[in-house]
Order: sequence, then structure tokens, then C-alpha cells
Amino acid sequence: MAERGPFDDARETSELVLGRSKVGAPRVGLVLGSGLGRYAERLFDAVDVPYSELPHFPGVGVPGHAGRLWIGRVRSTPVAVLQGRVHLYEGHDPARVVFGVRLLRALGCEVVVLTNAAGGVRTDLAPGELMRITDQLNLTGRNPLVGPNDERLGPRFPDLTDAYDPALAELLDRAAAEAGIGLRSGVYAQLLGPSYETPAEIRMLRLLGADAVGMSTALEAIAARHAGLRVAGLSCITNLAAGLAQRPLSHAEVSETAARVEGDFARLLDAFVARI
Repeated sequence: MAERGPFDDARETSELVLGRSKVGAPRVGLVLGSGLGRYAERLFDAVDVPYSELPHFPGVGVPGHAGRLWIGRVRSTPVAVLQGRVHLYEGHDPARVVFGVRLLRALGCEVVVLTNAAGGVRTDLAPGELMRITDQLNLTGRNPLVGPNDERLGPRFPDLTDAYDPALAELLDRAAAEAGIGLRSGVYAQLLGPSYETPAEIRMLRLLGADAVGMSTALEAIAARHAGLRVAGLSCITNLAAGLAQRPLSHAEVSETAARVEGDFARLLDAFVARI
């Protein structure tokens, strides 16, 4: 008998979730980062389930991450929404960190939108701006694909040339323009955390080509592409990175800034999902 793995766990959990859905299988998955979770409450015909009631789903322990899975509609499009995520710095194995993304694939999603709160590394990115992720730097030293590969999840050596789908990027830009929302673009770097970066590390990141930095997303993007999902990424710039601001960094500032741009964030996602 074959050893049970993440594919089997995601399939088992998906069957439970789909049994509760009022809209059938979702086409689009959304992962909502720190301070951005209230978007889930805008869904039509929605049902929501706490992660604690889902088999194999790790619990969240970070403020600003509600820890609920929603299925409903954005206009006419059925979507699944992860209202919060788990992080490497909480002590989870990388495979646990990306379980939510693999679950979205098992539910039937073809596209995933990864969102996060991020610090601005590039000096012209101001708190409150939204940034479309064009590419990423995984600087965690970890990869969710390490270990035996299950071909049911994806190929042994996935190509990440277009980790963030160019066609989806064009749709995001068009949605932002038509909604009158300013949308920047840049490279996102994931570090392990949970400590914020030092000024020297931010100078290093700038030399490496990073425009924004955070503690999530990159591993999820790897797992999503491995599973054949098309990926779009969206960062809410919530603070200036270390060495650029005149005050200490805090999670409270991250949450407050994300709440301030909630309206633009929601309108952009509404317009984008409707175009997929």
C-alpha cells in the first residue's frame, strides 16, 4: 500500500469543504494576508469553516489571520478564500505552510491570488500602496518540494520562469486602471522572520533586486506552480523597511495600514476576479 501524503490529505479535506459549498467547485483561490482578511466577508452565497474543523489543516496563531476557509462568489465567479495563513516562523514544516494552496488546487481552483502585507524596500514605495508581484526571491533557505516527489501533486522539477503569470498580470493592471486604483509592480522577497530585517539586510535586499519584503508567499507560489496553478501576487505596502522609517517597526502598524487601504484592495480584487 502506497504511503499517504499531502495529495491524499488535500483531497480528503476538499471533499469535506465541497460538501458544504453552495456554489460548487471554486475556479479562483485567494490567500489573504495580514490585515486583509475582511475581504472574505464580501462573498455572496458564502459558507465558511474554521481551519480547526478541517482535517490536516494547520491552525493559525498570528494576529490578523482569522483562520477560516470561505467558499462563495465574487460576482458570478465561484471562489475559495483562505482567511489567513500559517508561517515558517511559527515552527511549521514547509509542507504544512503550503497545505492551503494545495487544498485550493484539490478544490478545483485553476488560479490563485496570493496577497500579503509587505515592507517597502524600494524608496519610492510608500505605506498604503498596492504592488503587483512580478517575481520573487525565496530567501528562507527552505523549499516545500524537498523530499520524495508525488507526481499527483506536480513534476519533480517545475519551471518557475513565469512564477507569476504574465496574462494575469495584464488583467490586474487593466482592472486597476479601470477602477482608478494606483498599482505599482516589483519583486517580492520572503525571509524567514519573525524578527524584522536589519537595515543592513534591507540594503542587501535592494542590491539583490527586491522591492518589497515579507515573511510569506514565496513558498506558496512554488507549491502553486508545482501543482499547475496560475499565480497572481499582490502586496500591500504597510510600512517602510528597516533603516528607511523614522520609528520602530511593529505588527500594529502593518495591520493599521492594511485596514486603511481595505477599500481599494477589495475593489481591485472584485474587478480582477471578474476578468479571469
